[in-house]
Amino acid sequence: MKHYELLFILKPTLTEDEAKLKEDFVKEVISKNGGEIAGVTDMGTRKLAYKINKYERGNYKVFYFRAPTNLISELVRNIRITEEIIRFLVVKYETKLEISAWDKLSKGIKLAPQKREKKIEKSEKVVQQTQEVETQDQE
Repeated sequence: MKHYELLFILKPTLTEDEAKLKEDFVKEVISKNGGEIAGVTDMGTRKLAYKINKYERGNYKVFYFRAPTNLISELVRNIRITEEIIRFLVVKYETKLEISAWDKLSKGIKLAPQKREKKIEKSEKVVQQTQEVETQDQE
């Protein structure tokens, strides 16, 4: 079983109940074809980068799941038939690093940029060094 992420955008005109039905529909397609859903993230309604079918906003949903490769073609087929989904993207995670990131994302843990962490570590070292210098100057 491989690790996947499915992001799809629903029409903003759908009610909460209709959006929930589409979410349940996608869950059903995944589970009926041998997939296991690890996590679901509702990103809410956001502004689109450009108009899609005259819509400027969309309701974003993200599914993290494990599935056999043949499930993806069936999932894509069902999503393309569904008119309420205006865009979708399926991402496959392959390397160990990607899979560890997938594990964190599926549990709702946000990934921090590595560059920022390194800058924070450097700034902490600089603060410690200046404090040591200040204490030596006071003695």
